[in-house]
Amino acid sequence: MPAINVNPTRMELTRLKGRLRTATRGHKLLKDKRDELMKQFMDVVRENRELRKKVEEGLIRANAAFTVASAVMSPEMLEQALLYPKQSVSLDMTFQNIMSVDVPVYHFRTKSDDPSQVYPYGFAATSGELDDAVGVFGQVFQDMLKLAQAEKTAQLLAQEIEKTRRRVNALEYVKIPQMQEAIKYITMKLDENERASTIRLMKVKDMLLQEAIEERQEADVKAVEAFGGHLDDPQDV
Repeated sequence: MPAINVNPTRMELTRLKGRLRTATRGHKLLKDKRDELMKQFMDVVRENRELRKKVEEGLIRANAAFTVASAVMSPEMLEQALLYPKQSVSLDMTFQNIMSVDVPVYHFRTKSDDPSQVYPYGFAATSGELDDAVGVFGQVFQDMLKLAQAEKTAQLLAQEIEKTRRRVNALEYVKIPQMQEAIKYITMKLDENERASTIRLMKVKDMLLQEAIEERQEADVKAVEAFGGHLDDPQDV
C-alpha cells in the first residue's frame, strides 16, 4: 500500500502523473535556486569578512589615537572640542531583490561634502592625535554601514537557503517518492483489474461456447432419434 490514500482509478492516475511532472520540474527549479543562493551567499560572506577586518583595524587605530589624545589633552578640553559636531549624516534604505530575497541597501549621505567638516573644533588648541582619531572614525563609520548591510544580506540569504533546502528535501525524499509509489500502486491495480476482466470474459466465452456445443449435440441427438423412429414405422417397409 502507498503512504498516501488514493483511489485506483485512471482519473487519479492521470492526476498523479501531472502532479509528479510538476513536482519534478519544481524540484529542479528549487535546486537551481538553492545553488545560486549559495553562490551569492559565499560572495557576501567574503565581502563581509574583508569589511569586518577593515573595520576592526580602523577601530583599533582610532581607539589608539583617541587614547593618546586623551592622555595629551585635558578631559575638559577634549569634551569641549567634541561637544558640538559640525557634520551630520542621513541614511536612506532601499531594497534589492536577490533570487526573490529583498535585501537592504543603505545609502549614506553627509550634509556637507567637505571632508574638513568632520572636525567640529579648531586645530589650534587640540592635538594631532585627536585629528587622527576623528578622521579614522569618519572613515570607519561608512565601512561599518557597509558591514551592517553585508551582514544583514548574509542573514537573509542564509534563511532563504535553509527554507529552500527544506523544500528541496521534502520534494526529493517525501513528496516525489510518495507520488511514484502511488502511481506504481494504481498501475498495478489497474493491470490486475484488467487481467481479471480478461479472465472473466474468457470464462464467459468458454461457457457460451460450451452451451452452444451442448445445444448442438442435443439437436443432433433429437434429429437422429426422429430419423430412426421414421425408419422403424411398418408402413415404410
